[in-house]
Amino acid sequence: MKTALAGASTMLLGGCMGSTLGSLPGDQVQPGVQPQITGEVIGTGGVRVGLLLPLASAGGNASIGTVFKNSAALALQNFPSADLQLLVKDTGGTAEGGRAAAQAAIAEGAELILGPVFSPAVAGAAQAARATGVPVIAFSTDTSVAARGVYLLSFLPETDTKRIIGYAASQQKRSYAALIPEGSYGAVVEAAFRQEVGRTAGRIATIQRYKLNGSDTSDLVAKTAGLKSVMGNIDALFIPAGSGVPAVAVQTLVSQGANLGNVKILGSGQWDSPQIKNNPVLAGAWFAGPEDKGFLAFAQRYQSTYGSAPPRNASLVYDGVTLAAGLIRSAGQQRFEQRILTNRDGFIGIDGLFRFQSNGLNERGLAVYQVTGKGTQVISAAPRDFRTGF
Repeated sequence: MKTALAGASTMLLGGCMGSTLGSLPGDQVQPGVQPQITGEVIGTGGVRVGLLLPLASAGGNASIGTVFKNSAALALQNFPSADLQLLVKDTGGTAEGGRAAAQAAIAEGAELILGPVFSPAVAGAAQAARATGVPVIAFSTDTSVAARGVYLLSFLPETDTKRIIGYAASQQKRSYAALIPEGSYGAVVEAAFRQEVGRTAGRIATIQRYKLNGSDTSDLVAKTAGLKSVMGNIDALFIPAGSGVPAVAVQTLVSQGANLGNVKILGSGQWDSPQIKNNPVLAGAWFAGPEDKGFLAFAQRYQSTYGSAPPRNASLVYDGVTLAAGLIRSAGQQRFEQRILTNRDGFIGIDGLFRFQSNGLNERGLAVYQVTGKGTQVISAAPRDFRTGF
């Protein structure tokens, strides 16, 4: 059954545009006397939303919090009439900090929580929010913290994997090998890889799991060498990790005399970096990722405002704030109800199409890119509608 939102249109959040989400019947909530606010506030609207970030945490994480706070401010600057007020709270990146920050924001009238960023803080915030029925839209990639009422807006490895393997299958790739890192990320990717290869009637010749110890790539090289015996029997090699991993793997295979002419190298959203996109060794490889036109426009605005380039995931908080502002304007008293947030038609942000599932995970409409060695080119556009794109 469609929600009331779906009867309008997919919500457009992107670029420098306002929401085109259709209005719903009913009056906007007229706030009464609001609790007193302590701490930093962004915006002057009547609807309060908590923004939970690691602003004073150890290990360099505070800079991430600052970037996300700047991005939230940019989003509100783009919607000067938004009836939204962000209550900025520091989580310290910890479970205790997340719980305390959520409790403070809710006590001050927050109807929705945006953030936290790190999974321990998300778990803490979720505990406090669940007790009061306040939904959470978090930015962690750790799917273990997702749940009913705790939604992840982040780029999830399962979605990347499903998109790139699905596209490879559409291009008649049937036999796969994979180089996957050990650890929680690798476990999630491997499960999704196995599921999608099976769904598309493919076969897996081998999966090599490697350890990375800082800059020590010896285990990666050894496990890549272990692929030599199957290279003649596969037509796709999945290397989801980013940074220097794909180049090391390909160079190792070439040095061993492996014939890569009939093997397509496949990557993930972790490949969305100049280090990989501009590497001629990886020219011809494919990877899945969000459409980048909206992000590039956002990044230019961020650079001109704050004097530095934002990290790729800074757009998440921009889309989160814009989503909240759009729902406040268009969904009336229902604005943050589960059926509104999990509208199956989804929303379009600067990173493209997305929607939340009832279990807290998300689905995204991703593009497929081909590495040229001097950037990338889109070889399969991101869908603009879940009904036709999936």
